[in-house]
Amino acid sequence: MSNKFSDQDIQEIVRKTVQQTLGMYLESSNAVSESINPIAQNPDQKEHPKRTVAIGTDHGGVDLKAILKQQLVGLGYEVIDCGTHSTDSVDYPDIAQQVAELVAQGQAWRGVIIDGAGIGSCMAANKVPGVRAALCYDHATAVNSREHNNANVLTLGAGLIGVNLAQQILKTWLSTEFGGGRHARRVDKISAIEASYTKDGK
Repeated sequence: MSNKFSDQDIQEIVRKTVQQTLGMYLESSNAVSESINPIAQNPDQKEHPKRTVAIGTDHGGVDLKAILKQQLVGLGYEVIDCGTHSTDSVDYPDIAQQVAELVAQGQAWRGVIIDGAGIGSCMAANKVPGVRAALCYDHATAVNSREHNNANVLTLGAGLIGVNLAQQILKTWLSTEFGGGRHARRVDKISAIEASYTKDGK
């Protein structure tokens, strides 16, 4: 018994084979696309949300602030500029408090404060309840302050680091996510210490 196929049968077989092959190809292509497309992997990150960053400096970091402010805008952030705007002498605790309060009140997502060394501003900002300010001076400290400590304010020393390094630190600090896990437990303990001293207005 011989199997004979008409031209119509052959055309139908070819048509179905092509359809199946193309279907498998399209599914494979979509899978590859999703594997390399962060938007497909995480639908919640369809676009970078415009978050607000408060930035301020004393007279020692006016030039650096202008550069970092431009960088923030270029990265898609909205910026609240807390001054200062000239090289006339001002007191860094005043600027640090303004930036820190905006973060603590939820008016800013993150804060950046600049002074000559970054140390005094860090101390001042950390007096504001809810603020975890970190002085960063290289890539490692920027990552650690975010991943381990969930820092929400970054302080920089304009007299200690150059412009390029400051830009790298800022970009890294903004993009590094908090690690959670054991780090969350430790950050909670930091908050508990703060709460124990601020309870009942003390």
